[in-house]
Amino acid sequence: MSEINAVTFEVIRNRLVAISEEMRIALQAVSGSPTVTEASDFFTGLFLPDGAVVSMGFQVSFQAPVCGQVIRHINGKPQLKVKDGDIFIGNDPYIGALHQNDVQMIGPIYAGDEIIAWAGVEAHETDVGGMDFASWCPKAKEIWQEGIRIPCVKLVDQGEMRDDVLEMIVTASRLPDQLGLDIRAFIATVNVARRRVTELVDRYGAKTVTDVMRRMIASSESRLRARLNELPDGTVHAADFIEHDGHQNVLYKIDCKATKKGDRLTLDFSGSSKQAPGFINATRSGLVGGCAGGILTTLGFDIQWNQGLLDPVEIVAPDGLICTAQFPAPVGSATVETIWSVSNAVMAALNKLLATSPKYRYRAQCISDGCMATFNLGGVNQYGEPFGLHLMDPLAAGSGAFATKDGVEAGGPITSPVSCIADVERNEQAVPLFYLHRKLTPDTGGAGKHRGGLSAEVALTLGGIEKAMALVMTHGAESPNTAGLAGGWPGSTVVQSMGWGAIEGGRPHDAGKWERFGPKPGLMPMTNRDVYSVIWQGGGGWGDPLERDASAVANDVLAGAVSVETARDIYGVVVANGAVDDAATERQRERIRKSRVGNFDTDPAKKSAAKPIASLSEGLFVVQDERGTHVTSKAGFILATNSTAWRNGAKSVTFDKLPDRYRINLHADLCCTVHYCPASGAQLAVDFHRKGEPPADDLLLDIASLPRLAA
Repeated sequence: MSEINAVTFEVIRNRLVAISEEMRIALQAVSGSPTVTEASDFFTGLFLPDGAVVSMGFQVSFQAPVCGQVIRHINGKPQLKVKDGDIFIGNDPYIGALHQNDVQMIGPIYAGDEIIAWAGVEAHETDVGGMDFASWCPKAKEIWQEGIRIPCVKLVDQGEMRDDVLEMIVTASRLPDQLGLDIRAFIATVNVARRRVTELVDRYGAKTVTDVMRRMIASSESRLRARLNELPDGTVHAADFIEHDGHQNVLYKIDCKATKKGDRLTLDFSGSSKQAPGFINATRSGLVGGCAGGILTTLGFDIQWNQGLLDPVEIVAPDGLICTAQFPAPVGSATVETIWSVSNAVMAALNKLLATSPKYRYRAQCISDGCMATFNLGGVNQYGEPFGLHLMDPLAAGSGAFATKDGVEAGGPITSPVSCIADVERNEQAVPLFYLHRKLTPDTGGAGKHRGGLSAEVALTLGGIEKAMALVMTHGAESPNTAGLAGGWPGSTVVQSMGWGAIEGGRPHDAGKWERFGPKPGLMPMTNRDVYSVIWQGGGGWGDPLERDASAVANDVLAGAVSVETARDIYGVVVANGAVDDAATERQRERIRKSRVGNFDTDPAKKSAAKPIASLSEGLFVVQDERGTHVTSKAGFILATNSTAWRNGAKSVTFDKLPDRYRINLHADLCCTVHYCPASGAQLAVDFHRKGEPPADDLLLDIASLPRLAA
């Protein structure tokens, strides 16, 4: 590899990256599915012969390692004889897929008689069979009820389509034409990659191209290891929760302990809940995919995305957890349930670690778009043709605030950076539905010094037909998944409901009966007299809301992002006639601080006047004096000595139910503990945890490493 000069390396590297982008263009040009063409719910990439990711697009990052696992499966199966021109298809979560809807195709790329690379493509298909339309089956008890499972079979044999295999696959779907068209789009995508890589080989030689691919991976790994060395050693804890498994409203926990030592990172999920009887589980492939989504986007924000970002990370999890479910557990909703929550927990842990670094604190971000409130619509359209839509509008939930700025309104998940929602007119053209509105929702962004982005909401009905089947499901209706950081609040929880009979003559009217759904109402009939309405989760907030600039709060009120009441009760800002009442605001904020802790602790022995040598987050600092090394608040109050486990020194208040103003609904087994500085009433952290379990210390760091990093 050392023989390649820098110019040649950069030319070939950029060409390989461009090939992944050209694969995207080919896929979207052929596919007729809005899930692919509009929402970019897919993956394209190039791989080494051993399955290592070389280059990929910026679509669904969960998929980065998945095609590689299928390649390794093929390499371990001598009976799957690989030849030039072959293309394999699969969707088995117990081999390499995330769930059955994610159909993937991979093809070898030859130079002479040798495989030098693989091309991989994957996309979410609206229906691949199963007991319910859309193949998300809330009542499933085993994977056989969730649709066709394709282990890994050869669909194209030396350039010739195996029509019998294709017919077997598409016949399992309620939407065979849509699935069949996407499969042909996959073939076109793989063939584009083959042609372009072959052109590179013809120009530079197979060895040079292969060496560049390996150097790309080595370069990314080197940069990530260097970044890890710039962060403190220790363990960071984060958790996320999922309610309802499709059968019972049981609360499940995704528990992530991220231990960073030198240039290595270990993600330990051993504390997670056991696997569920319902469809929310993920296989180990899903766990790896969820971790990849958090790592690539949080630590690899300016590094080439490939295997090099994953190799320094060890994932620890015993079999039989909700994130390592064992066959034949159902896993149909894995991508929007457990995998999504795995990514949330990983990102929360890594962002807490970034917040301790003076160099990278500006990158620390709260959680964005914490869940995917799923709505699928299917039936027969006005032309007598079967139709189906997987609504991707939930990507318009709020993005998390940063340590330095507000989140983006309807910014969506960062794990799929270029995904977007379709125009209203595009969805109405594709399927017989009609939007009543799609708009931003006030007060949904997590409160903080920097506010989380607002969520959007939609209300829709049928258009052109009288009835269809709707599949409605989510988590996050009773658990806040867009975690705030540094004392900020999470965004709102999901609200989904149906207005039965709320439309008359194509217009809304007040005679309808509105039903607010729980997390997993499942499959139900819907008519053109009904209205489906949903508000997604807002982004998490950063820092104490009482520290938000009062004029910024007033601007939020004027813009309709924050109500006057929320400005007063949560931000402590009194807005009258569009302007801040400074005197009333000062009194209100002082009243809120005192209400948090009662009387302020004024004992001078509990304080330190030493200057900070490091910080853990917005309101937590590390100081040294003759008594030792302390974690203090901004007021200098000592929360811990010779340890970063500071919560025992804070004033902590636990809530089983939060005031309606926060728009956060809590599961019966979930509670919220807020930690305050006893000397000032400053809000230091907001924890959500099981009732009967204490909040975990989220930062157990090597104190000795903190001053070095600050210096």
